[in-house]
Amino acid sequence: MTRRDFLRLSVATAVVGIPRASSAQPPGDAGGLKEVRIGYQKTGVLVIARQQGVLEARLAKYGTAVKWIEFTSGPPLLEAMNVASVDVGATGDSPPIFAQSAGAAIVYVAGGPINNGQSIIVQPQSPIRSLADLRGKRIGFTKGSSAHNITIAALEKAGIAYTEIIPVHLSPADAAAAFARGSIDAWAIWDPFLAMAEKTQGARVLVNAADVAKTYSFYLANRTFAAKYPKALGEVLAGLGEAASWAENHRDGVARSLAAVTGVRLDIQTIAANRATFPFGPVTDEIITAQQGVADRYFRLGLIPAPIRVREAMWAAPQS
Repeated sequence: MTRRDFLRLSVATAVVGIPRASSAQPPGDAGGLKEVRIGYQKTGVLVIARQQGVLEARLAKYGTAVKWIEFTSGPPLLEAMNVASVDVGATGDSPPIFAQSAGAAIVYVAGGPINNGQSIIVQPQSPIRSLADLRGKRIGFTKGSSAHNITIAALEKAGIAYTEIIPVHLSPADAAAAFARGSIDAWAIWDPFLAMAEKTQGARVLVNAADVAKTYSFYLANRTFAAKYPKALGEVLAGLGEAASWAENHRDGVARSLAAVTGVRLDIQTIAANRATFPFGPVTDEIITAQQGVADRYFRLGLIPAPIRVREAMWAAPQS
């Protein structure tokens, strides 16, 4: 399936099995639902949806408001989701694995492949020229984030054991400061932080994520919310499918939306938007298999305490 076909499918169905909401009659489970809380980061379809007001438009007719809550990365977003402070959000591949391992009350509701916008970078004058040069080096990344997985995959490609590097667990903002002052030798990061480092510090890409692993992003929901309000969740997902389809063909508009919502400079968000993908669609068996492989890798390295079955955290959408 091509990416265009994938997006077309996602807009038509949002997620396999999600009942299409009727404009004539509000979903029965939206009655009394005063607010849907959306957790987002500084990039992606959720930012575009916020700027365009597509979720507000879909839910206003049911008397349901939308509250947007920004997070620096996926792990704290899913921590908030676990305690029911966030209903729906998006992250990379690793946060839901760590969350499921910890028994978090989350379910996967949509997803798709990421083809760009994640890299391991070094300073322009760095002597690090290949992945093999990472042995013994300090690599910064957010623990439990997609950058964590990319770091591990890059080391495996170079034949370097995880114990042969010095992992430095930092939030994106703290990592940016550490990278600037030379406290870390390399930084695994995603856009727009990646574009910021390239634009303001002349950072050099050591390897793009797509060259070491096939990665995915996911949309998740609080398990109780998904069970109690499946049709309202379907409205949210249908709106996100619309935003994803629009974004694919309006890169300039995407950059403006990202800059307006996040406060990140337009020239930086333009770099991010022009190389971004906007994955959104069903969590297929292929995606589940890939995600299980990531989970198994974390277990083999002792980074999660016990094996997990990713499929057990998939949302079973009600059939209409």
